[in-house]
Amino acid sequence: MDKAIETVGTALDWSTTPEVAALRAHLEAHNGIKGLEILQPKDARHAVELFRRDGFVVIADALTSEQTGFLAAGCREVTDEILALDQDRKGNRGSHRYSFGGCSLTRSQLHRPEWRMLLDIPLVTEVVSGIFESADYVLRAASGDFCLPGAVEYQPLHSDVRDWLSPTKTPFSAFHDPRGELTIRDLPCPYVCVNFLPQEVTRLNGPTRQIPGTQHSRVRIPSLDEEPEWMRLSTVCPAPAGAIMIRDVRAWHGGTPNISDAVRAIPNLEFYAPWFREPIVPGITYADYKTLSDHAQRLVRHCVADSSETLVTGATLRAP
Repeated sequence: MDKAIETVGTALDWSTTPEVAALRAHLEAHNGIKGLEILQPKDARHAVELFRRDGFVVIADALTSEQTGFLAAGCREVTDEILALDQDRKGNRGSHRYSFGGCSLTRSQLHRPEWRMLLDIPLVTEVVSGIFESADYVLRAASGDFCLPGAVEYQPLHSDVRDWLSPTKTPFSAFHDPRGELTIRDLPCPYVCVNFLPQEVTRLNGPTRQIPGTQHSRVRIPSLDEEPEWMRLSTVCPAPAGAIMIRDVRAWHGGTPNISDAVRAIPNLEFYAPWFREPIVPGITYADYKTLSDHAQRLVRHCVADSSETLVTGATLRAP
């Protein structure tokens, strides 16, 4: 067991409380979307259909065992770097929860070879091209999140994109209809997130809860107090290591308790549709950019720093 995880368990003694024991029994019995389809790589066309219906889709065997191991090792290194700055495990997305992008000085992990590897996964290219009906989409960032054992609270349901309101309130938002008739939820999918699973996602290690079909909903997202129990249990699990979860970021989703004995990481790549752009922060040096395949270079063309610039990388605990 990782030393950081041992420290969490010893300091908070979270795992032996009656409340956690009751939660564990409840999640083992009920957690997970009933009838969750885990597709195979040959089902790329069906994956696009499910994505458009539900706002997300899961496909197994997207990564080889070697790629999965390489990604897992990279996640561990980045996790250790971030946790060294947060002895109290306050997190930057709630207690014991962290954003790989929000904890990076570049808001991305594209400077890491493990994340750059993900740019050339053929299945991802096939499905994302199918979703956008074009191969001319671009990378926004290479990010994701992780949660530690001891993340015993639910993260509120939320969406990862919103309409532009003002330069101060929504500096990274782009869509605005001055007529007040359309919102970003009325559009075709503008922004896709592909999460990669370097470990199995189980009922107990903090699976993402995803509310099917909410990507176009204008209904106010319920708070934790308002959220019905079926939504709390609407989690994407179990799902095998090496799988991918492709999400329309407008769909309602949120983190759930990790009451296992290991970190759960879901690194990602985030893509903008060919017709959609929001501000992008450089995340890769020009020298590293030149080492990429032609395909990967096209994807990251808006993320590369100028050859005269020094890209400062490292960990931070700012809010995402």
